[in-house]
Amino acid sequence: MDPAALFTDTRLTAKQRSTELARLLLDGRLAVGTLVEFARSAKAPLLSTCLEGLELVTRTTPALATEGVLELAVEALGNKAPAVKREAGRVIGNIAHRFPKAIGPAIAPLLANADHDGTVVRWSAAFALGEIVKLRTPHNKQLVPKTRALAQQEEKDSIRKIHLAALKAADGAER
Repeated sequence: MDPAALFTDTRLTAKQRSTELARLLLDGRLAVGTLVEFARSAKAPLLSTCLEGLELVTRTTPALATEGVLELAVEALGNKAPAVKREAGRVIGNIAHRFPKAIGPAIAPLLANADHDGTVVRWSAAFALGEIVKLRTPHNKQLVPKTRALAQQEEKDSIRKIHLAALKAADGAER
């Protein structure tokens, strides 16, 4: 299936499109690679919808994610649109455990997004960083102190708790 066809149906809202993308991916009527290629050239609103569909899928079925999905999400972290940043962070958080050796390029943009003005962007960055910290990779040497600092400076309890839970799950070995 061509994902562009879904975006020409004016009867669907963005939320309905992302749900339909997820359904098509899960039932195999849309290949993950096809959606990734479409999303790479999409403008922010369509990219956000594509990432939201991928987030819905990877939340329940992370095995469908490819390195191409990870690369797309990492690229999207630098997008200006908060909705794109938010969905990219959520996707990375859902699939980090599948690609522990390839997650390095996501760290710097996630740290940048952890200081974003938007609460939802900070939340998704905290979620993704937390999932990476929980992997206990060599990246923790850098991430644990930065996560601790982010927890201390975070104004929102819900986001601070994500950082603190990640530190606790990392078992404090790197502290």
